[in-house]
Amino acid sequence: MNDNKEFKPYIPAERITPEFTVTSIIMGIILAVVFGAANAYLGLRVGMTVSASIPAAVISMGVIRVIMKKNSILESNMVQTIGSAGESLAAGTIFTMPALFLWAEEGLCDMPSLVEITLIALCGGVLGVLFMVPLRNALIVKEHATLLYPEGTACAEVLLAGEEGGSNAATVFSGMGLAAVFKFVVDGIKMIPADVAAAFKSFKGEIGMEVYPALLGVGYIVGPKIASYMFVGSLFGWMAIIPLICLFGPDISMYPAEEGVTIAMLYAEGGASAIWTNYVKYIGAGAIATGGIISLIKSLPLIISTFRDSMKSMKGGKNTSTARTAQDLPMSFILVGIVAMVFIIWIVPAIPVNLLGAALIVVFGFFFATVSSRMVGMIGSSNNPVSGMAIATLLIATFAIKASGETGITGMTGAIAIGSVICIVAAIAGDTSQDLKTGYLLGATPKKQQIGELIGVVASGLAIGGVLYLLNAAWGYGGTEVPAPQAGLMKMIVEGIMGGNLPWTLVFVGVFLALGLEILRVPVMPFAIGLYLPIYLNATIMIGGVVRGLMDMRKNVDEKTKERQSTDGTLYCAGMIAGEGLVGIALAVLAVVEVDLSLADKISFGNIGGAALMIVMILCLLKFSLWKKNKA
Repeated sequence: MNDNKEFKPYIPAERITPEFTVTSIIMGIILAVVFGAANAYLGLRVGMTVSASIPAAVISMGVIRVIMKKNSILESNMVQTIGSAGESLAAGTIFTMPALFLWAEEGLCDMPSLVEITLIALCGGVLGVLFMVPLRNALIVKEHATLLYPEGTACAEVLLAGEEGGSNAATVFSGMGLAAVFKFVVDGIKMIPADVAAAFKSFKGEIGMEVYPALLGVGYIVGPKIASYMFVGSLFGWMAIIPLICLFGPDISMYPAEEGVTIAMLYAEGGASAIWTNYVKYIGAGAIATGGIISLIKSLPLIISTFRDSMKSMKGGKNTSTARTAQDLPMSFILVGIVAMVFIIWIVPAIPVNLLGAALIVVFGFFFATVSSRMVGMIGSSNNPVSGMAIATLLIATFAIKASGETGITGMTGAIAIGSVICIVAAIAGDTSQDLKTGYLLGATPKKQQIGELIGVVASGLAIGGVLYLLNAAWGYGGTEVPAPQAGLMKMIVEGIMGGNLPWTLVFVGVFLALGLEILRVPVMPFAIGLYLPIYLNATIMIGGVVRGLMDMRKNVDEKTKERQSTDGTLYCAGMIAGEGLVGIALAVLAVVEVDLSLADKISFGNIGGAALMIVMILCLLKFSLWKKNKA
């Protein structure tokens, strides 16, 4: 395209500026570990993660431009390139790997070793980067005018507006600091309860909210539409399904509840939460799995054409330029790296994958990396059906392993390991594509960015195993603190195929509920996630969505001001998510070493205190978004 030939990046190819420096590498590694750990904690709580690219970019600008007095946009870009890899690797890891911990708790297998988790994360992350590199010239350069990569373009715009970097960075750090205080008050000294709940005993329904800053931040970032679908899913589960179960089956004892225990006894002992755990969760799991498969089926024409076009453009899109902005990692390095990763996956005893599994990883890994790299360019990372790809891979891998005669827990752990690698590959490939688009617009050196991605993957990969072990040791997966919803779903799928021991009636209720929603054109995934997760959690997300909606609905404010205030709010919320995640991990350390800071037995403000703290958190959010410029 002529447009592409005429495109001039912000930093011309012939100009050399600081980029791959000691400062950018160290800052990038720190942010990769920080945002990776924070997103792992968030994902295990709510089943979703948030992008770290823009927060990493504004933090790097704040440090490099304001504190260090350096004017190097490419250094800031390198920091966000390395830093954002941690978030993507965490997303791929926490969606699958905790299933191994859950099986270990049930006594079905040994606890996964740190070596196993680290190697799976590293192999998946490195493969995700290496599979994407040959596609850069075809997707980022040749189709610059048609593939917009929304998150990558937005990150470039933030970096180009670097003169505001100090102010924006202060907003992120303020969010981190205040969220850290709020989290410590709720879960550290426990002066305020985590849940504010109201149970309707005669009706058997229950509603409430969790007083956590990260959930408020997630709701603000995803916006009122998605937040409302999630909340309605929870409302349907806790205020419709649970009361119906209690009304029509009080004397019924049904699997998977303990035999001999009736629903009435279950409710008397554990309230609505017990009914939700034993029944509604399985309906939600069926709905989520169906939603993932539906999103994949709907994307199939796009996936097939995407893969075909990518292969065509690779053939005709060989890069012959020697310009700095056209340099990629050499193909020999890429091929050796791919072979080495696959060999490690197959040979190393710590990874429960045989030769068949290694072959599946190569085929599905390259296919989904190619699909992910192109699809995020068209529809953005948030709409990329990674969970659908992971479910499809898991289904095929589990059936293939079972057909090969390897059944039982050995086959199940192998299937989860394959699914983990593919999930990480797809997430990292999408992230790498967005980062390379940012670099293309700014005039970064692709080869240096690709090395930066690998550094970010290695740094966060070495840390993620410790984070997973720590959270499991402190609270255990599947509980209220870290429910690990996506991993629980993957575990159910594998168990259902291998052993057929799922409560299929409940699962199929979820399947047909999801199909009905799809026919009505209601987004299935957010509704299903709401059904699968506790209502307290989704109610707080809804509050954040309402705050964002009210800000966006204002009539007497010009669009530019609204956009600036919305961006300030997003940065503050990203900081809140990181701050709560880091304090959550710090509290997990204290829980493991059995240090109890709780003051709940001496002073507790009860539900009134929880409601008051939520109001304070909302006011702080408004202070750093809606009212930020009033305090200039």
